[in-house]
Amino acid sequence: MNKVTIIAIDLAKNSFQVCKFNKGNSVAYNKAINRKALIELLGKHEPVVVAMEACGGAHYWARLAQRHGHQEKILQARAVKGLQLKQKTDKNDAYAIGIAAQLPHIRPCCVMSEEEQGLQSLERVLTLQIKQRTALINQIRGLLSEFGIVISKGIRNLVKSLPDVLEDGENGLPMNYRQALYAQSEWLKQYTEQIDGYDKLIAEHTRHHSTCQKLSKLEGVGPQVALGLTVRLGNAQEFKTGRDASSCIGLTPKQHSTGGKEHIGHISKFSADKRLRSLLFQGAMSVVHKVVLREPRTVKEQWLKKLIERRGKKIAAIALANKTVRTAVALIKNNDDYQPALLAV
Repeated sequence: MNKVTIIAIDLAKNSFQVCKFNKGNSVAYNKAINRKALIELLGKHEPVVVAMEACGGAHYWARLAQRHGHQEKILQARAVKGLQLKQKTDKNDAYAIGIAAQLPHIRPCCVMSEEEQGLQSLERVLTLQIKQRTALINQIRGLLSEFGIVISKGIRNLVKSLPDVLEDGENGLPMNYRQALYAQSEWLKQYTEQIDGYDKLIAEHTRHHSTCQKLSKLEGVGPQVALGLTVRLGNAQEFKTGRDASSCIGLTPKQHSTGGKEHIGHISKFSADKRLRSLLFQGAMSVVHKVVLREPRTVKEQWLKKLIERRGKKIAAIALANKTVRTAVALIKNNDDYQPALLAV
């Protein structure tokens, strides 16, 4: 009897497709099982490689496989899709996952702990609240402009102006919309209070997290950026070099080379961690604005100021964000503290 080497799982909510590979890459079986049967399979089976695609619930199943002595592999969906040559079915998906798990050049994603996943969930909740508040603000401004009421930019100006708009009986607002506008103003207050609360909660967790404290010393890195980097990088063993990490986040230019000719383009608009990249860029821009107004104090600021003069502020900010990610990887891997190199006086 051939020994099982890989169990490939196409994850879902209740029905899971499991493909078992024997030694020699022959398929023992490829069948659908329910959640209870999958838990029993992982608990009773001898330790093997358990591979799955990165999706909802992948980290939960990977941690469960770890607890039962299995070697887990979470694979990027894009890597698995490139190996699926037939029609898209659950059987073909599970088979492609098993094949991808055997290829040495496809590196698995790191498995997040429950604490790290909780921090990620906290950041996701904050992101959703910000999006909902932004959508509400845009709707209020758009509807008021239809009645000729224009309010200056900024959340503070809108919050400050809404009571006056509601109390003004001669501004042309009909009573039916005035009632809805009052409800919207109350929602806006609630969103703002919730966002402030999440900001304080994130700041509190980052103060008590060793990796977040380490990364917070980097230029342009605040609590949200430190949290995002901590969750995304993990123990940084997923990345061979710092450039791999910055490329994964989307801070390196795309390359389209052929025939010995290299063509370097712009940073990717799609293959990126857009939320984290946006936060890194905002933090880097704040550093750029400060460096422009004063003399550089460190070697990195000296490099940044020269880059701003050559290429402009935005490109310099992306370069600084790229360097920040690379430095973060080195700090996590080497368990070092960040100490900027000061210029000689």
